[in-house]
Amino acid sequence: MMIDDDLGEDAPLTVEDLGLVSGERAELDLLVWDAPNIDMTLSNVIGGRPSAQSRPRFDAVAKWLLAQAGDRDVEGAVFANVPPGGAATMRGWVEAIRSFGYSVFARPKLGPLDDVDDDMLAHIAERHRTRTLRRLVVASGDGRNFNEPLEELARDGVDVTVLSFVEVAGYAQESEVIRFVDLEDVPGAFTTPLPRVRLDNLPAGGAWLQPTRSMRALLSENA
Repeated sequence: MMIDDDLGEDAPLTVEDLGLVSGERAELDLLVWDAPNIDMTLSNVIGGRPSAQSRPRFDAVAKWLLAQAGDRDVEGAVFANVPPGGAATMRGWVEAIRSFGYSVFARPKLGPLDDVDDDMLAHIAERHRTRTLRRLVVASGDGRNFNEPLEELARDGVDVTVLSFVEVAGYAQESEVIRFVDLEDVPGAFTTPLPRVRLDNLPAGGAWLQPTRSMRALLSENA
C-alpha cells in the first residue's frame, strides 16, 4: 500500500476545487476516515460506548480496499481529533493504525469548531488535483459537509462510496450517484456481530427493537 504524507493543506477549499481534472497521472484509490464521526455514530448504533470487540478493524478495511483496487495505487488516511489530556490514551490507537499502512492526520480538539471535516475535504481536493482519482471511499455519516462535494466528484467520473451505517448516512443511501456500504458488510471489519437490528436486513418474522433507555428517564428530563 502506498501512503503519501502531505496531508496538510493551507489553501481554502472551494466546491470548484473538487471538480478539477487531474489529467494523465497515476491512478489512485483513496480512503478517508472521519474518526470522530464513525466513533459517534457507532455509539449511537449499538446504544453505548464501543469496546475493543465492537470497534472496526482497520486491517480488514484495508484488505477490502485493496481487493478492489487492482494495480492502482492505494492510500488510506485517518483523520482524528485529540482532546485535551487524550494524547496518552490515543497514542496506541494511532500507532496501530499506522502499522496497517494508514496515514493519520491529528488535530487538537481545543474548541467545538476544531473538527477535521475541512481537512478531509482539502485532502480529497488535493489528491484530485495531483492524481487521477479513480475511487474515493469516505467513512463518515456526515451528509451536511460531504453530500454536495461528493456528488460533484461522482458526476466528474470518480467512483464514490460512503462507508458508514444504515442507521445514518441517509444522504448517501438516497443519492443517485454515490454508492453506500454498511461498515459491518466489510468482510472481517468486526470480530463479532454488532448488537444492532438493521431495518434493511430484518428477519422474515420481524424483530423487536428494545428501548435504549428507561421510559421513566423522561420524568427526570421534565423535572
